[in-house]
Amino acid sequence: MADRVLETMPEEVPELPELLEKVIIFALEEMKEKMEKGEDIVPFTCLVVKDNLFMESHPGDTPDQCFADARHTVEGARGADAYAMGYDGYIETDEGVKDALIAEGGMPGDEAGHAIGYLYTVDADGNITFGEEAAYIGEAPNFMEGLKEADEYSPEEMDQRYVELEDDGEGLYDPEANPTEGYAEVEDDGE
Repeated sequence: MADRVLETMPEEVPELPELLEKVIIFALEEMKEKMEKGEDIVPFTCLVVKDNLFMESHPGDTPDQCFADARHTVEGARGADAYAMGYDGYIETDEGVKDALIAEGGMPGDEAGHAIGYLYTVDADGNITFGEEAAYIGEAPNFMEGLKEADEYSPEEMDQRYVELEDDGEGLYDPEANPTEGYAEVEDDGE
């Protein structure tokens, strides 16, 4: 499982664009449903493209691999309107470390993304109790920061992006990229 440690929670919650809020909440609800069924939470992304939602899992041996794969997918998503990335993690609060389902997301060109999460506890019998509401955690890196809004791309720009990726000799994944740049400490819980 991928973990991300967030050391502070903001006092003021910003108003999120409706589309971004919807895709983040969708990702959170997907994770809650899976967890309630006893399924593992594999990090994943949801990309909103026009009226469609595309989901992709990002399994990896380490949290860094999961984040790198998710970043790669989202950064190459010319024509997408918003994204969310969901994962099982934890948050450091004044009351200590709390388990959380976390979804963070962003929109093309925005400097920062946003993270929202559901705190949860698991009792000795394995019963899961979720917090009543999803809570705003704070700003997060926006994997779409370098993208333009979907309607600003010409068909030629869309085609050229994918030709460049295929021709770079490295494939579509850059193992030298720092996938967690801008993130708080990322740890592996050993699962």
